[in-house]
Amino acid sequence: MLTNRSVPTDTILAHILYQNLPEAVEWLTRVFGFREQYRYGDPVRGVQVFAGRAVLQLRAARGEKSPAELGFGTQSLTIFVDDVDAHYARARAEGARIVEELQVTCYGERQYGVVDLDGHHWLFSQHARDVDPAEWGATVSGT
Repeated sequence: MLTNRSVPTDTILAHILYQNLPEAVEWLTRVFGFREQYRYGDPVRGVQVFAGRAVLQLRAARGEKSPAELGFGTQSLTIFVDDVDAHYARARAEGARIVEELQVTCYGERQYGVVDLDGHHWLFSQHARDVDPAEWGATVSGT
């Protein structure tokens, strides 16, 4: 199979828009520790970043509205990190708006929720324990 270093195929590649893309990239790298892979356009129209092992495509909004402008969010992204406690401490120290305190969920994840400067909701998570979905009330389809 052909590979493309610009568009990884072994993961979901979420596209997230920002009203001020350069400011958002600075904020996301400083607060969440994302690492920039590349950017394109003059002025910049897109930036690809690594978020842990995930890859995200950030893009400049062109007529679209961010959750902060809409007054509500329409999605949430979960990013798995190796040390969620350290990630939480960094985000809090940088003044990020924590909307869900660090906790262990009934389904075995240690995670917290945070909203970024454009109102996007993020969950940062680390596996805390292995839990059978039936233990917390999920109906397992068997597929």
